[in-house]
Amino acid sequence: MKRTKFIFVVLTLLVGFNLQSQEQAFQFIDGKTSDKIHFQLINNLIVIPIVVNNMTLSFILDSGVTKPILFDNLNGLEVLNSENKESFFLKGLGDGLVVEAVKSTQNKIEIGKAVKHHQTIFAIYNGSMDYTPKLGVPIHGIIGYDVFKDFVVDINYRSKYIKLSKPKRQDGDLCRKCEKIPLKFHNSKPYIIAEVTIENKQIPVKMLLDTGASDALWLFEDASKDIVSTDNYFQDFLGYGLSGGLYGKRSKVEALTINSFILNESLVAFPTGESIETLKKIKDRNGTIGAEVLKRFHLTFNYKESYLILKKNANFNKAFSYNKSGIDIEHHGVRLIKNYNYKLENGRLVYEQTPAATNYITNVNPQNDFRLVTVPAFEIVNIRPNSPAQLIGLQLGDVILEVNGSDVEKYTLQEVIQLFKGPDGKKITMLVERQGKPFLYEFYLKDLLN
Repeated sequence: MKRTKFIFVVLTLLVGFNLQSQEQAFQFIDGKTSDKIHFQLINNLIVIPIVVNNMTLSFILDSGVTKPILFDNLNGLEVLNSENKESFFLKGLGDGLVVEAVKSTQNKIEIGKAVKHHQTIFAIYNGSMDYTPKLGVPIHGIIGYDVFKDFVVDINYRSKYIKLSKPKRQDGDLCRKCEKIPLKFHNSKPYIIAEVTIENKQIPVKMLLDTGASDALWLFEDASKDIVSTDNYFQDFLGYGLSGGLYGKRSKVEALTINSFILNESLVAFPTGESIETLKKIKDRNGTIGAEVLKRFHLTFNYKESYLILKKNANFNKAFSYNKSGIDIEHHGVRLIKNYNYKLENGRLVYEQTPAATNYITNVNPQNDFRLVTVPAFEIVNIRPNSPAQLIGLQLGDVILEVNGSDVEKYTLQEVIQLFKGPDGKKITMLVERQGKPFLYEFYLKDLLN
């Protein structure tokens, strides 16, 4: 019989479970001592293939989460071990209520050439935690501590791979441009001491390192420590937590300093809300360093020896950017278009495949020389008040057809979003569909932090 428990936990960006486990560790097969796994980098997030009970899925590698989490977006496919399940209700970051979850034990999980049996996995039944529409590719879950604790984990953001190695003590000298930083842990999550400069004040901060947070920095406002936003900020939607949407102030700090590495004019968010107030009480935590900062380094995590090695990469000096349009878009289903791409072969009309098409409808209209195909639908799901997009008349639910004269079927979701991170004053033209009718808009990106 299933047992139902009511557990209220506070999460980092996504979710964290303060649960102890006697599970075995990951083990390499075939006598290997290391393995390299290539990943997709989408919105700064590392997406790796994970095999759960012989089914290949896509997981975000998230150093801010303690137990693997499976999202309820598998269309009813049974992935987890059906035995030894317990139901929970969890509350985390966001403005929503508690959500349902299931704890499943005795699962087999494989990452590259490493395997682990008897893995505990949590399944979350909450549509807001479905990252597939937000990232534009299938995302089935997140995994963190179970990988980091069992391996030395090298993350190469430039070449898009992680290397998992058996833990060993760091012997000899570091590379000339590398720096070794001690890690502290709370609830199995890694923290470092860094420094932020706000209004010419250099302030030491204790920061969670979170590869699953796409932003650069989150800081929790604390006037007693001079951690406060300046007048140069705007209110923004920051993303999703377990219990719903997250909001706060978006601004800049004059500098973020990690050992001798100095990142100037770093973006920062000051999240607000009841759940954030609780997070502030966790072991003097001042905030989070996310992947917009971490991707500027080659990283080596060694949890066993409690250190991190940093080496800056070619991303280091790139300017920080953010979405200046004021709209957030997601991949919501598909839309039908007429495909006029055709050619004659041996006297027959042959239709060429549209690159972004996901499916073809077999009916062809020879009189008009087109066929219907389905392509991704990119829908506006959030609009910042008084933003360029909102002031020009764009609305929630608008489906984007064209950006700057090009059909969005030629873009991935992330490529469209990247257009919104262009320079101040960049012109954007956008054709949208609203209630079956087309509307054309033109606006200019505006940097509110200039």
